[in-house]
Amino acid sequence: MLPSLARVRVEAEARPTEDVERVKRAILNVFAPDRIWVEDLGRDYRLVVAESYSLRGLLRLHERLRRERILDAARGYMLRGIDQGVLVFRLNKQAAYVGRVSLVDMDAEAALGPITFIVEHRDPRAVVDWLAPPTRMGRPLYENPMPED
Repeated sequence: MLPSLARVRVEAEARPTEDVERVKRAILNVFAPDRIWVEDLGRDYRLVVAESYSLRGLLRLHERLRRERILDAARGYMLRGIDQGVLVFRLNKQAAYVGRVSLVDMDAEAALGPITFIVEHRDPRAVVDWLAPPTRMGRPLYENPMPED
């Protein structure tokens, strides 16, 4: 069997005033990783990192985007985040902690820093088409299957 061609890395900084377990919970509310760990950045800052070696890790986000009916907004953010075979987008950490999805353009838009998704896939546009297809009157025009890893 060939190794997976997809990798999803999710990162969120835990600042000195934040509980690392809450930052982990924020990530786990929107992402199902194969592994998750904490790196010490010094000066009481930590980086919570989660990885999935398959797009299946994004299924929670896929479902939440539909439940919250924010496919068009999410699609716009995600399409702007494609560069050289990599898709990068950010979610508001506080919203994710309570199970909501709120995309942010810049780190400054999230008071405690964002959750950053880095999706490596041979066809990032296909990943966006699966996660956030275009809509008409709030309904997806199509539902693509999850792209193959």
